[in-house]
Amino acid sequence: EVQLVESGGGLVQAGGSLRLSCAASGFTFDDYAIGWFRQAPGKEREGVSCIGLRDGSTYYEDSVEGRFTISSDNAKNTVFLQMNSLKPEDTAVYYCAEGTVFIMNDSAYDYWGQGNQVTVSS
Repeated sequence: EVQLVESGGGLVQAGGSLRLSCAASGFTFDDYAIGWFRQAPGKEREGVSCIGLRDGSTYYEDSVEGRFTISSDNAKNTVFLQMNSLKPEDTAVYYCAEGTVFIMNDSAYDYWGQGNQVTVSS
């Protein structure tokens, strides 16, 4: 059974940092991609960043480029999202998801974590 368990969210002031973790199990970690998505109240879910676990390729949406860093520890089947210089507009529920292709499109992802709230106060 595929499981994705997120942790690390919380409340932070604007300009602060948080690190999200996504611990994965139930599939061959290196064969897939992990994406981070977020959904703010009243808005559609949007992509944030993704990583190809075999070669470490990364992608960032323009809204987080230069502020967020995605990385993986393949030995621990865990992906991280380091979020720096956070802004109030980053407030959302953040989800990690496992997909078979390296693409920032939620339809390509089959399994999702439970979501983790990130709140950035101004």
